[in-house]
Amino acid sequence: MLFFVSLLIEGALAGTLYALIALAFVVVYKASRVINFALGEWLMLAVLLVATGLHLLGLNLAGAMAIACALMFAFASLLNMLVLRHLVGQPIISLLMVTLGVGAFIRGFAQLVFSNVPSRIPLPVPADPFVVGDLRIPADKLVVALIAAMSIALVAWFHQRSRTGVALRAIADDQQVAMAMGIDVYRHLLIVWCMAGAVCVLAGTLWTFVTGGGFGLGLIGVKIFPIVIIGGLDSIPGTIVAAILVGVLESLATGYLDPHLGGGCGVLASYLALIAMLFIRPLGLFGREHAQRV
Repeated sequence: MLFFVSLLIEGALAGTLYALIALAFVVVYKASRVINFALGEWLMLAVLLVATGLHLLGLNLAGAMAIACALMFAFASLLNMLVLRHLVGQPIISLLMVTLGVGAFIRGFAQLVFSNVPSRIPLPVPADPFVVGDLRIPADKLVVALIAAMSIALVAWFHQRSRTGVALRAIADDQQVAMAMGIDVYRHLLIVWCMAGAVCVLAGTLWTFVTGGGFGLGLIGVKIFPIVIIGGLDSIPGTIVAAILVGVLESLATGYLDPHLGGGCGVLASYLALIAMLFIRPLGLFGREHAQRV
């Protein structure tokens, strides 16, 4: 029983970080209907910028993250101005191909420019685990999960309560009506991409710390994609719920099945859950069907 509870806690802590990463995907799709297949590369670029500020420029963690956010904002602005604005109204396949091309560009750019950047990002977190009875909870994962949860709450509040969030929800419902009501759609879409960049900086830093270093973030989209489908592509609450469920499912599959079947059962379990959801409810747990007048 203790082993089962520890797996549940590990899965919930991992799922909280998954939810923060998935938010960078959902906020973009919710406003612009762009499926960002370059999410992993965005995370990788953000973490490389943070590590450069820490190890090469000698900044503290807050300064390095602030510089990384500013540079991610600049990157998002250039992407929006030079590419995305010209694809408004174009077939969705054009947007998909653009995100794949951006991902390939980031991978090549990172190998060329950041090849000598150290991979470790330390955080001021105690190394000793928290002990509750016979249960030992890793302090680093607990602190990271708490930071991720507070960040998720902040993004959710911004999206639901702020004036910009109301405008973003209006754009998500109907861009043409939002423009007719005087909302600057292009400016708000830029805000969305900048928000995604800031989330990538924080989430990538936390992920790199928990995993012990290394910049193998390019494939993180493989882990996040089942979450956003299960939760609903345009649903922030659904993403949070699905992330926790997938985290717990991966933890249980890894703990109980990996010793008997070998590694990789956690990832396989999340994709089996994705297939089951597509059969039962293709729109996801909280996804909405967008009605169109014919």
